[in-house]
Amino acid sequence: MAAEKIQKIPSWIERLLLPRLSTIEGELKAINIRIDSLKDKIESLDEKMDTKITSLDEKITSLRNETKTEITSVRYEITGLRTEMTIRLDSLEKRIPVIEEITALKLKIADMEKKLAMA
Repeated sequence: MAAEKIQKIPSWIERLLLPRLSTIEGELKAINIRIDSLKDKIESLDEKMDTKITSLDEKITSLRNETKTEITSVRYEITGLRTEMTIRLDSLEKRIPVIEEITALKLKIADMEKKLAMA
């Protein structure tokens, strides 16, 4: 009798465990499918991020080049303005003695006119 019970145990375990093991196997397959799906999504997002980062790098490089060009242009304009200011200041410096002499002559003429008017 004990031998019969021992022989029945494997079939009893088999009847109880096999359906459960099949269920667990199905659940594991579903989990693996989800993992594969998430892996694909992550790879897709990674590619999109790489594309966006590359695009941003290109835009930054372009903006950097535009900024350098603008700065160079502003430097040339400032240099031109400095040159023009220097020329104008030099011109004014040359005119100041002439203006001083003209003013002195006007004062002398006015003084002479007063003397003539009194005489």
